[in-house]
Amino acid sequence: QVQLVESGGGLVQAGGSLRLSCAASGRTFSTYSMGWFRRAPGKEREFVAAIDLSGSATDYTESAKGRFTISRDNAKNTLNLQMNSLKPEDTAVYYCAADDTVMSRYGHQYTYWGQGTQVTVSS
Repeated sequence: QVQLVESGGGLVQAGGSLRLSCAASGRTFSTYSMGWFRRAPGKEREFVAAIDLSGSATDYTESAKGRFTISRDNAKNTLNLQMNSLKPEDTAVYYCAADDTVMSRYGHQYTYWGQGTQVTVSS
């Protein structure tokens, strides 16, 4: 079992940057594939990015490609999401998720979830 705690959210102007982090505790972090998801007001949860156990493979939703970078530091039990060129439509609660199976862009395949961190991008 793993516990996940997100941080780094906040209010930023369009075009700005934020770096989200997800601190993991519990079972060995390097045994989990990790993902970032988000839920905007009135919308369903959507996939943002995912990364495999070692960090050698990543996947992004189309809107995140070229702007967001997912990374992990297995020595520090931390997952990161660097978000650049933020847009108002990126406003959402961002969640990190973990599972001990292959990397996936489907939320139902993740077992463990953090509580979320709010990202608000003003125009």
